[in-house]
Amino acid sequence: MTWPWGWAPKSRSHRTGAFFLFLFASPAWGQSAAIEDNSFFVEEAYNQNPGVVQHISNFLAAGPTRKDLYYSFTQEWPITGIRHQLSYTIPFTQLEGKSLGLGDVQLNYRYQLVAPRRWALAPRLTLILPTGSVAKQLGFGTVGVQVNVPLSIRVSRQISTHWNAGMTVLPAAEGSGGMRRSLWSYNLAASLIAPMMNTVQLMLETAMNFVATADSLGRVDRATVTILNPGVRFAMNLGRLQIVPGAAVPFFFRAGQTDTGLFFYLSFEHPFCSCSGGE
Repeated sequence: MTWPWGWAPKSRSHRTGAFFLFLFASPAWGQSAAIEDNSFFVEEAYNQNPGVVQHISNFLAAGPTRKDLYYSFTQEWPITGIRHQLSYTIPFTQLEGKSLGLGDVQLNYRYQLVAPRRWALAPRLTLILPTGSVAKQLGFGTVGVQVNVPLSIRVSRQISTHWNAGMTVLPAAEGSGGMRRSLWSYNLAASLIAPMMNTVQLMLETAMNFVATADSLGRVDRATVTILNPGVRFAMNLGRLQIVPGAAVPFFFRAGQTDTGLFFYLSFEHPFCSCSGGE
């Protein structure tokens, strides 16, 4: 699980890295009449309930003047029960002064290792497809793999926390000069959400990303990006349809520089069949 840098980097490889981080901003996973599965930058350890599909849109305005625009659409499907879940994420971006383009599409598999009770654990494996243009700084030109392990803990009736640790491997990433390098990136994240019993909830997310990108000379650039993301989300339950809008103002810290962005979230969740709740 990785996140956007939130500003327009000076070099071509950094600009690609900014997009790369948004590609893997996986939304939360699961379904409930309350709001328990709709985080922004920190993944929650809840798979979809049987027979329930979720459609998620993320939008970020970043960069010094917030003119770098990022959008992703994710659709999540349970397989038979809550143990297994498949999903896909399709990202788009418009860097300042450039045209809109498709990024590297992701195919995700989630396994509910510990079913949600007081705590939950659901490792995710993602296959990254090279569908984005390297020349337009929209992709990395290689098949990649990402692993993320989200842990969710219900501290009390009103407070929950979520913890992430993950890694992304791009074995033959193409730099702007055409040279290829193996890139390994890592991420850590945590969040606090309350009050859990309300339909309006406050959120505080934080993340550290250790990111590798390839520059035009084939060298591997490494950067550490820290994100602090205060936000709010609320639920509208319309019969069997749940709509969850949300918004946040993320702060990005890198090499002594601080920048802010604007983030918007929208989820639609509804049944697609009358399925049993077996695992």
